[in-house]
Amino acid sequence: MSSKGKFYMTTAIAYTSGKPHIGNTYEIVLADAIARYKRLEGYDVYFQTGTDEHGQKIELKAEEKGITPKQFVDEVAGEVKRIWDLMNTSYDNFVRTTDEDHETQVKKIFKKLYDKGDIYKGSYEGLYCTPCESFWTESQLVDGKCPDCGREVQPAKEEAYFFKMSKYADRLIEHINTHPEFIQPVSRKNEMMNNFLLPGLQDLCVSRTSFSWGIPVDFDPKHVVYVWLDALTNYITKIGYDADGNSSDLFKKNWPADLHLIGKDIIRFHTIYWPIFLMALDLPLPKQVFGHPWLLQGGEKMSKSKGNVIYADDMVDLFGVDATRYFVLHEMPFENDGIITWELVVERFNSDLANILGNLVSRTISMSNKYFDGVVKSTGVTEEVDDDLKAVVTGARDKIADKMSGLRVADAITEVFNVFRRCNKYIDETAPWVLAKDEAKKDRLSEVLYNLTESIAIGASLLASFLPETAEKIAAQLNTGLRGFDELNQFGLYPNDNKVTEKPEILFARLDPKEVMPKVEAIRAAQKAEFEAEQKALGKEVETEAKADAAVIDIEPKEEITYDDFMKMQFQVGEIIECKAVEKSKKLLCSQVRIGSQVKQIVSGIRKQYTPEEMVGKKVMVLVNLKPAKLAGVLSEGMLLCAEDENGELALLTPEKDMPAGAEIC
Repeated sequence: MSSKGKFYMTTAIAYTSGKPHIGNTYEIVLADAIARYKRLEGYDVYFQTGTDEHGQKIELKAEEKGITPKQFVDEVAGEVKRIWDLMNTSYDNFVRTTDEDHETQVKKIFKKLYDKGDIYKGSYEGLYCTPCESFWTESQLVDGKCPDCGREVQPAKEEAYFFKMSKYADRLIEHINTHPEFIQPVSRKNEMMNNFLLPGLQDLCVSRTSFSWGIPVDFDPKHVVYVWLDALTNYITKIGYDADGNSSDLFKKNWPADLHLIGKDIIRFHTIYWPIFLMALDLPLPKQVFGHPWLLQGGEKMSKSKGNVIYADDMVDLFGVDATRYFVLHEMPFENDGIITWELVVERFNSDLANILGNLVSRTISMSNKYFDGVVKSTGVTEEVDDDLKAVVTGARDKIADKMSGLRVADAITEVFNVFRRCNKYIDETAPWVLAKDEAKKDRLSEVLYNLTESIAIGASLLASFLPETAEKIAAQLNTGLRGFDELNQFGLYPNDNKVTEKPEILFARLDPKEVMPKVEAIRAAQKAEFEAEQKALGKEVETEAKADAAVIDIEPKEEITYDDFMKMQFQVGEIIECKAVEKSKKLLCSQVRIGSQVKQIVSGIRKQYTPEEMVGKKVMVLVNLKPAKLAGVLSEGMLLCAEDENGELALLTPEKDMPAGAEIC
């Protein structure tokens, strides 16, 4: 196939503050699936990933461990690369922001922007969040804490260099309005426009003097470059951009990037700061920034302090690489957060990988061996049922291409598995074991097994972008190769009289949850012990599980009500379809909640616990017939039900099982 042109894509570079968990690993696997698929389509792909290694947070972590920052990031970057390689990701370049060529160009870029007048020297006094490496004003805080991560902020006052963000704001707004594909999904674009760009941009602090672990400003060495100016520029420096005008052929070929794939939590840096930096450098903007959702452990963001972290290597030990890839790719919605639990992984492993795919391949090869000594041959003895199978199989390529063009990777995998589902249905429809009992039906049986083998060969080729090792194993067992894109809508290319393997390998053996879960508990116990040892070494008190379990809450009982009083209240399941912060309040969120065929606007004091983007897509319990009232000047037409602990922490009540919006709660 001739090349369709270049396709330069990047992931966010992983911050080297610690070992990446499965939520972090999801991004590199997602990117790899896109890169592999683009190669299949015929694009000349350059796929870049890596690590972000500077900043105050890393300096403090290294100090806690009693090692230098460079020793600390070397260790973590090595671990990141190990996991990326473990997950069989096909990146072309692994970036480290401590690489000499990158540091040299960052210094040049800073000087170029300073000489141009876009960076000026001043001083900063405000509130600083170390984990986010971000400054905030008092009005930007939420309940006195960082609006991004909810952690404590500290007063900071220091000399700094600033970038004139407002100089380019109108130009960026124009670009976003005229390039609707630039920020995806659309909800991310709306958030950036309404919350940041349209209210007006403040100048951005782009240097620090209160710590030293960063790239020095070479003309003012007591300053180090702000971590985001350092990190974002890797997308150009590591493909050969030179601020002096001597950029490499690799840069000239690949820039602008076709896709920046990032987590939704850093969308602001990539769709506001980064485009403005590029405008100041007179460089074209990337074609698309896609802010993917989070993968949450049981509905919560993963955190070592919560003891709910799942790591990719632990999953691989229990399920294998491709099963881990399948879960994170298949279970992640396009826009809303996905859920991972160990129990759900086992369920998907058994239902999809073992039953639908593994069993299909094993049955087909075994029947070919049993009835024809492994020889597969088309005899031309067709029936009407064959036509539908062939239509589904040959039509899958274009359906998958449509899903992948919109980065709907989970939907694309569903289309691949629809091929395998159709094959299983075809076995039930044709009943090869019945045909085998009638010598007169031998040629029909041969045709049925040919159709199955050919369908599986096409399905394996479609699967290769997502589960590459499994696809290769299937092709090897069928004694054939994986096919190119142009062949995937053609039926009948499997060679006649080809012979499949004698003994099919079990691709995915069914798992017994009773055997898996004790292993999971051992993993959790080991993680807990490691975390407690780390905290103890740092002189920090760790709340034990016993203490946590002992916590109970007693509240003063209210006046009893009658059954009739209770029956006056109408509770239903609602789905949040839109959510935004209430401007005049630090505590309130305003949600549009679909309840059956109607949509109600409900204001809730949960901004400390939930961001607007986290709310969208949630199924919640709603008191529907509460008398409307105005909160902070905004009309509220109901109430979202929450639980509250002794510290005032709130958690939305959600149905245990997936229920339709409008379902009655009784």
